[in-house]
Amino acid sequence: MDKRGIRNISLERAEILKSRIKDYSDKKELIRTGFNREDEIQENKKRIMSILGATNKEWDDWKWQVNNRISDIEILKRILNISEEESIQIKSIGKKYRWAISPYYASLMDSNDANCPIRRQAIPSIEEMVEAGEKDPMGEEYTSPVEGITRRYPDRLIIKVTNQCAMYCRHCQRRRCIGQQDLHLPQEDLKNCIEYIKSQKELRDILITGGDALLLSDKRLHWILSELHEIPHIEIIRIGSRTPVTMPQRITDELCSLLEKFPPIYFNTHFNHPIEVTKEAKEATDKLCSAGVVLGNQAVLLKGINDDAYIMKKLNQELLKIRIKPYYIFHPKEVVGTGHFKVKVQKGMEIMEKLRGYTSGLAVPTYIINAPKGKGKTPILPNYILSWGEESIKLRTWEGEVVDYPN
Repeated sequence: MDKRGIRNISLERAEILKSRIKDYSDKKELIRTGFNREDEIQENKKRIMSILGATNKEWDDWKWQVNNRISDIEILKRILNISEEESIQIKSIGKKYRWAISPYYASLMDSNDANCPIRRQAIPSIEEMVEAGEKDPMGEEYTSPVEGITRRYPDRLIIKVTNQCAMYCRHCQRRRCIGQQDLHLPQEDLKNCIEYIKSQKELRDILITGGDALLLSDKRLHWILSELHEIPHIEIIRIGSRTPVTMPQRITDELCSLLEKFPPIYFNTHFNHPIEVTKEAKEATDKLCSAGVVLGNQAVLLKGINDDAYIMKKLNQELLKIRIKPYYIFHPKEVVGTGHFKVKVQKGMEIMEKLRGYTSGLAVPTYIINAPKGKGKTPILPNYILSWGEESIKLRTWEGEVVDYPN
């Protein structure tokens, strides 16, 4: 075959590939993101600042954001259009499950849409009163050798340094720990955690989380990081924080200078919807990247928020644009009061099928089910191996074609 014939085959293939994502191409511009809603978000910001009597300097101060978290229904009603019935329900739910929203995160909400994916993650729903599920489906109570530590794997563990967050997610897996009061892990308990880690030579990877690890002061963070950094067998430190999503003002120049002293630091955050990927979030991630911090995202698959292949693809593509690697999609856990977010595993599999091959591998996270009672993360993948033979295996490609491959 001559070059022209080969080129024609290539052009025909390119047209076929283009057709594979036509459905997404037709709809992706209609998916709301933080960048295409920037004007609306800025208007919301001005209105909330006026309601709270804030200056621009205060708004940009993370401590002001924390101290002015919205947890009063009357203030919330001035920010959003909330029905009287919903107002009564929020008051009732708040007696059982705490809620608080950073002013910044409130500015991302559609004030007129009760089904806004940002509102649904932050504002209590009467559906939370359904008692199905467990308080501690992960069995953390049984995997805590020292107060503050959760250990489920051979070479790594978690230190839960606080129960405080900038915003209390309605799907939170640790809502049992929130209570009605912000509590940091006492210094004596932190010291015991460090001593335990020193004594376990097989540990190499420590995750500092909570709550939200970045709700600690820079001084306390510096102490924890420096103590861990001095332990010879600890190779990497990870930080779990949703502040780039809910309160990007926390990512200050001072914090980044602190983090830069203790490489390598891996930072896992928690974006669930493209609307959360904003100009302010990008400014925060730019600072973290400049400090040498490696960024990953752990989304949770949530009904009515991101249980849609187009939305999840758009989220992952938006994350890559601000230098965050999509790391995990978690199947929602069986946490009491969160049943309205549950989706079938098949839905997660459908989404994964629409990612692999249909977008770059960088935008394809691992779909994870956390096995009950602390049994650990289990990856769930579409089945691409159809059969095994001594000499060959049958594979299904991302386009559904079945091929033989030498074993």
